[in-house]
Amino acid sequence: MDYVQRYAQLNRLFKHGQPSFLEETTLDVRFFPFQSPQFVEEEERLILDNSIRENFAFMYPVFLPSGKKKHDQAIVLLHGLNERSWDKYLAWAEFLSTNTEKPVILFPLAFHINRSPRSWSNPRNLTQLLDFRRNLYTGDRSISFANVALSNRLSENPTRFYLSGRQSLSDLTALFTDIKTGRHPLFAAGTQVNLFAYSIGAFLSQIALMANPQNLFSDTRLFMFCGGSIFSAMNGISRSIMDRAAFNRIYDYYVNIFGREAETGWKRDSAFESFNSMITPDRKQKERKTFFERLGHRISGIVLSKDTVIPYHGVVKAMGEKATKRMQLLDFPFPYTHENPFPVNTRDSSSVNTSFINVFSQAAGFLA
Repeated sequence: MDYVQRYAQLNRLFKHGQPSFLEETTLDVRFFPFQSPQFVEEEERLILDNSIRENFAFMYPVFLPSGKKKHDQAIVLLHGLNERSWDKYLAWAEFLSTNTEKPVILFPLAFHINRSPRSWSNPRNLTQLLDFRRNLYTGDRSISFANVALSNRLSENPTRFYLSGRQSLSDLTALFTDIKTGRHPLFAAGTQVNLFAYSIGAFLSQIALMANPQNLFSDTRLFMFCGGSIFSAMNGISRSIMDRAAFNRIYDYYVNIFGREAETGWKRDSAFESFNSMITPDRKQKERKTFFERLGHRISGIVLSKDTVIPYHGVVKAMGEKATKRMQLLDFPFPYTHENPFPVNTRDSSSVNTSFINVFSQAAGFLA
């Protein structure tokens, strides 16, 4: 597989909501509707968010081997923070499906990809907001068209980070339920569901496995790429993710305030406790590290040495030295970033291709 070439081909072929057949890999791309369970917790805090229709009713794509009517294994692919398209994940999903012979479900997190209004990614609609933040935070070069919508939303209300995560976990639980009970048209009852999770998707996956709602994740295998860190070690300041003011706002709130309010109103269930334990190393440190150690063969992953958003030392703080032995630290021989680990606009396409195949061959081998 030539990753750089295939990336371009798939982005030309892929049309959201339009089923297709990929002749080169004999995969089908199909789309399925999803209705997010009405999310009522703390709705008075985010009443405007509950009116965003795109977030509650949407379609998600599945890459799957052509021909077979029912499958008994699946992989759910979870993306990173502030993503507005599936562009960089299409080749990832195709490779994983081809090399595991399993359907790969690209599932959007709350308010991401096609679960957000188009105005959040349209520069014409964002000009006024961009000018506002640039005037408010003079000299902050991290402010951009790409991150201004998310940055403003988190600056307005940092609880959105937690609440959107709760909704994403609720949706993931509903998806796993449909698959495992045989209600999903692609899957037989009792299907094994594993996770490939990148960046903030890995953070959500760690919480899902810890909280284990309805025991749906008891046998799930998780492969993390550029993910796995404790929250306090993450650095989300990026022109592709969020600006400095927004990151400082959520960092201060979750590290210094969240869970410590005199009257929070938060529902302190397993999801809350699992999320809270992933904020700083000292919160439920023993229980958290023991959990990751006990996962044993069910967890693996790759972290990149020059990744400043999700640093390796943050993964160690989250999971502990013993568990982190299952997380490989890699470096690539070309310039890359957390947001763009496999750059397609490069002269060294051979090295990019080799590195991509190395990472995803390991992921496919673990998830097969």
